[in-house]
Amino acid sequence: MAEPTLPTALNLPMVDPLPEATQTYFDICQEKLGMIPNVLRAYAFDIEKLDAFTGIYNNLMLAPSGLSKLEREMIAVVVSSINKCFYCLVAHGAAVRAMSGDPKLGEALVMNYRVASLDARQRAMLDFAALMTTASATIEESHRDGLRQVGFTDHDIWDIANVAGFFNMTNRVASATAMMPNEDYHAQAR
Repeated sequence: MAEPTLPTALNLPMVDPLPEATQTYFDICQEKLGMIPNVLRAYAFDIEKLDAFTGIYNNLMLAPSGLSKLEREMIAVVVSSINKCFYCLVAHGAAVRAMSGDPKLGEALVMNYRVASLDARQRAMLDFAALMTTASATIEESHRDGLRQVGFTDHDIWDIANVAGFFNMTNRVASATAMMPNEDYHAQAR
């Protein structure tokens, strides 16, 4: 079997061999996803950085929250669309398609979330994430109140802000390093 190519334009090969805990995590990814996401392979040149990345990702995207996992993926896609992050649009677009069972929703969020069929809660959440991405310094109490009016708690608003903030950071890293998504994402949930 051929050695996989590096997941970015940088010459930062994975630690070899991987520490046991990291190898176990990668094995779980392979089992559950059918692949090791390239973002994990990209960070695996430095296990401390990988652990920090996966720790915050798993907390924001998988831990209990007033936001559903689908809503968090929707935020990831909208932020990534604004930032034109190819990696995250492909990977998280596939997640939206899979979780929602609606390929049309995934495509709308990738191209222009404003054309998607969304309820008032989702629209407000994505409007806030978009504003945070394009002009975070303009956010005022009225924006947070708008979220409260559609049922979000202050904890939910914290989660929206943190998911949007995380993807603004990762989009920039992925774009700056030419991180490429795994080919398997393109065909998922279509």
